[in-house]
Amino acid sequence: MKDFIRSDFGIDEKVIGFCNEILKNLEDRFSHIDQNAEYNQLKVVSAFQKEKISAEHLSGSTGYGYDDAGRDALERVYAHIFETEDALVRPQIVSGTHAINLALAGNLRPGDELLSPVGKPYDTMDEIIGIRDCPGSLREYGVSYRQVDLLEDGGFDLENIRRSVNEKTKMVTIQRSKGYAVRPSLSVDRIGELISFIKEIKPDVICMVDNCYGEFVEKTEPTQVGADIIAGSLIKNPGGGLAPCGGYIAGRRDLVESAAFRLTSPGLGKEVGATLGVNEKFYQGLFLAPVVTASALKTAVFAAAVYEKLGFKCIPDSKSARTDIIQAVELKTPEGLLAFCEGIQSAAPVDSYVTPVADDMPGYDSEVVMAAGAFVQGSSIELSADGPMREPYAAYFQGGLTWPHGKLGIMKSIQSLYEKGLLTF
Repeated sequence: MKDFIRSDFGIDEKVIGFCNEILKNLEDRFSHIDQNAEYNQLKVVSAFQKEKISAEHLSGSTGYGYDDAGRDALERVYAHIFETEDALVRPQIVSGTHAINLALAGNLRPGDELLSPVGKPYDTMDEIIGIRDCPGSLREYGVSYRQVDLLEDGGFDLENIRRSVNEKTKMVTIQRSKGYAVRPSLSVDRIGELISFIKEIKPDVICMVDNCYGEFVEKTEPTQVGADIIAGSLIKNPGGGLAPCGGYIAGRRDLVESAAFRLTSPGLGKEVGATLGVNEKFYQGLFLAPVVTASALKTAVFAAAVYEKLGFKCIPDSKSARTDIIQAVELKTPEGLLAFCEGIQSAAPVDSYVTPVADDMPGYDSEVVMAAGAFVQGSSIELSADGPMREPYAAYFQGGLTWPHGKLGIMKSIQSLYEKGLLTF
């Protein structure tokens, strides 16, 4: 295998040896990841069986999508898995950002206020909230926004959160993953503690969690610790690499229904929405999601271990517990970030010959470089990396449908930096 990696992928003997030494110390971490995957796999199978999923559920609908038994059963499966009253799982939800917008806009009204107690959300939320001007933003519809930044140590600023919750506060948004910040991602336990604190201040406030990148990483989900509603993308963890599009919302029945009215139309809600033949892939992807997520987690832990050893700051570090699949590596320079992404791209099964370049992207306030040679465009459960061209020039690495492919991607990223003289052994 070593000769194959060296000859076909151009990876230097020094890189191979270095990575193999690191791997010797990761057996216990990988074993823990596999144990969680087994638990979540059984949870998914149990949900399938409770709904008596059969071949008839794998076909789709056209036109209005009335009486789509497969779609409706899949939403009940999601509700079982997340222990919620209801769920909305649709190909018409184009991204995780879209799913979050549906959850927010469907449940906020003029005069309400949205609070983020964990600092600024991901860049693509700026125009939804109205931090950056955009037609159709919450601000344009009279919804105000405030945020409370995390403390320097990553803790919650409870004093300022308490002061910020007021009579207008209708909804709280909690981003589980770090996004393009260099803070730690939030564990389900920490999310539960934060929700409990906020509910003590105002029991009727709606707590929404952006669950992107976090599904099946832990044994519990935010809806099991008090979240009223969660949202995510099917081309991340829960799609298992097979879902070609789509997103989901799960939570309290009235909140999910309001989001559905925003997705389709008042009066129609969940009753319409053709699935156009994607039901089978949605079911298969969900079935595979726990083990695919485990592969991505192993890749992330491996990435942290090797880049820490090479002297780069990694968030989270290689020993920290994981609550999402994102691994941030601070490359320190624009050249380093570009080289990292070039290496990831060169390991891809699709478009491996393409060189990633930084460019303006819709929804971002600075140039972004993205490496993603994926079967599904933009699928970040597949081997991928991206980052904004600004200090600290951090690469946000995620995915890997299989652990061997994830390992190859990290080795190729190291090789790319090594060839450009940006690291030494």
